[in-house]
Amino acid sequence: MSVVAEGPAVVGGPGPRFSDVTAADGRLYSLLSFDDREVLALVFLGNGCPTAKACEEAMIELQASQGARGFGLVGINPNNPYLSPPDTVAQMARRAREKGYNFPYLKDVDAALARAYGMARTPQCCVLDRHRVLRYRGRVFDARDPARVQRRDLQEAVEDLLGQREVRVPETESFGCSIVW
Repeated sequence: MSVVAEGPAVVGGPGPRFSDVTAADGRLYSLLSFDDREVLALVFLGNGCPTAKACEEAMIELQASQGARGFGLVGINPNNPYLSPPDTVAQMARRAREKGYNFPYLKDVDAALARAYGMARTPQCCVLDRHRVLRYRGRVFDARDPARVQRRDLQEAVEDLLGQREVRVPETESFGCSIVW
């Protein structure tokens, strides 16, 4: 795996490039793998994190509803599998299959991507525009329980960018599980 970053990414700056990242499906991905996507969301997840699990359906629905408009979602697991056994590539593949992920699920083996994008928690996400400028960083939505959600921050950022608008709220405070470094 290779990550190119000039320090942690900042909203309004370029998103760090990456290449040769293994996914749960066994394929290798790079940032260039998603060149056909107008808007790209990188969502950092942990298989054992209850907050990350609570947003899975919303991510699947967002990819399904916005994919035809040029949106792409990528799940990324940065957790150390030696310290967090649910986060092995085999367990990632099982989870993706059981939940019906309609997006790639990448393994950030040494958490280099998480560090480059300034991530600290799961779930936490970044949204990149067509030119791969970071336009949103933060939470998926504003509640741990999907039944209590009032703001769908990730979805709103994606819809703003697909609608050729500035992201109304470019950064939010994330909550969830700390990344297992």
